[in-house]
Amino acid sequence: MELKIPTPVISSSLTFKVNRRDPELISPAKPTPRELKLLSDIDDQQGLRFHIPSIFFYRHNPNAYSDPVGVIRRALAETLVYYYPLAGRLREGPNRKLAVDCTGEGVLFIEADADVTLAEFEEKDALRPPFPCFEELLFDVEGSSEVLNTPLVLIQVTRLRCGGFIFAIRLNHVMADAGGLSLFIKTIGEFARGCHAPTIPPTWERHLLSARVPPRVTQTHREYDEPAAAEKESAVEDGDDTLISKSFFFGGAEMSAIRKLLPPNVDSILNTFFYLYI
Repeated sequence: MELKIPTPVISSSLTFKVNRRDPELISPAKPTPRELKLLSDIDDQQGLRFHIPSIFFYRHNPNAYSDPVGVIRRALAETLVYYYPLAGRLREGPNRKLAVDCTGEGVLFIEADADVTLAEFEEKDALRPPFPCFEELLFDVEGSSEVLNTPLVLIQVTRLRCGGFIFAIRLNHVMADAGGLSLFIKTIGEFARGCHAPTIPPTWERHLLSARVPPRVTQTHREYDEPAAAEKESAVEDGDDTLISKSFFFGGAEMSAIRKLLPPNVDSILNTFFYLYI
């Protein structure tokens, strides 16, 4: 693999360089079914046709002697045996109907090194959105951000100078929501720790979310009702109708406050991710 010449990554408070090797395709570790799986009518909607990026920072573990890149690369291949649709490609049929062609071609994987430590991220308060140089820690491979006929997952593992690493992932949203992404990452972690099968195996039951043929409405869905003209005018008059995108940081204090609002029987079975998801 070719080692890319690094360019300095500069933010208002942090500067470092990232060496990236050429992207590679990671395929399932074993042969998987070659089939065409239809997505549900909910998955087809235009509002889901984009990629979800996530980033995770890991401290150096003095008891771990393996290279995180090699461990994750192997675990990813094992995970794709169970999540084999993610190793395929999306196709679009008549009426923009989506289906995943389970080709087994694989997902994009990038190995990288950065001359920065996790402590430097912490000292510069750079572990919260907007992350400095996010595009360097999750490189947008040319053409990979398309929805159709491209890899459905992009992963970059970046080693840090302190021995820690950064795991960044981007997933085609029509294939999974936040809950599905969480289980996918959890399964990678299980294989990385030596498991031979996922604790929670994935299922494909998209037909449950598809319309009957012919369609038959059995319940009133008020959420799709058009608001009255008077309501529209009132909403505009009350203030600016411009939508603003913002990130909210949940630290230890915020998570503790959320936990206090949950019943004890629920608190004991949920992890941090699901506190935010619900």
